[in-house]
Amino acid sequence: MRIDCKGLYYRKQNKMIRDFANDGETEFILDNANGQRYIGGGIEKKIKITVNGVPGNDLAMFMNGPTIIVNANAQDGVANTMNAGEVIVHGSAGDVLGYGMRGGKLYIKGNVGYRTGIHAKEYKKQVPVIIAGGIAGDFCGEYMAGGILVLLGLNRDEGTPIAGDYLGTGMHGGVIYLRGGVDESRIGAEVSVLEPDAKDMKLLKKYLAEFCGHFGFDLEEVMSEPFVKLLPVSSRPYGDLYAY
Repeated sequence: MRIDCKGLYYRKQNKMIRDFANDGETEFILDNANGQRYIGGGIEKKIKITVNGVPGNDLAMFMNGPTIIVNANAQDGVANTMNAGEVIVHGSAGDVLGYGMRGGKLYIKGNVGYRTGIHAKEYKKQVPVIIAGGIAGDFCGEYMAGGILVLLGLNRDEGTPIAGDYLGTGMHGGVIYLRGGVDESRIGAEVSVLEPDAKDMKLLKKYLAEFCGHFGFDLEEVMSEPFVKLLPVSSRPYGDLYAY
């Protein structure tokens, strides 16, 4: 089903998607998207939404199953508290991506803004995955409690850091993988920089194969650079400050 989003109010657009999905429609193509918020929000059906244009904030918020493909950039709050499904962005994306993300996959071809992966969490086999092909802003992985976050830093200029300052600040769970290393002056006091082991590389290869398949990157070339991993040094980094 195709929907022309030009001038279409976001509530009307999202109601159309929900109503037709409840009637059995499984694939939606949104043309001329321009800032409509909450696309895919709260939907629990196995549907596919292709967005031709730039969606508004909180794309895939509380989403639990759909696949969303964005053929442009995305704004802030993508995958906010997302539970399951997949979001594929063929461009760059804004701030606070994957806030409180609980499961599913978020793949961004380009760069990401501030606080990517903040408060991401996991439970048993439900592990969220965020991969960005470019670089990240400050506070990436802030307060992470679980999940997998990968920054590849592809096509960045020489001397450009893969992430901003305060990387992993407050992190107390999950793992961050960085292609090509990181200046340790940029990382938070709550994390350590380690070398990935064979299990890490197997996990990385699994998800990077999917990522490269979506965006046309060469997997072997992407994996030809060394990776480092960031792990939290404590599961209660602020226990002395806030607990008695």
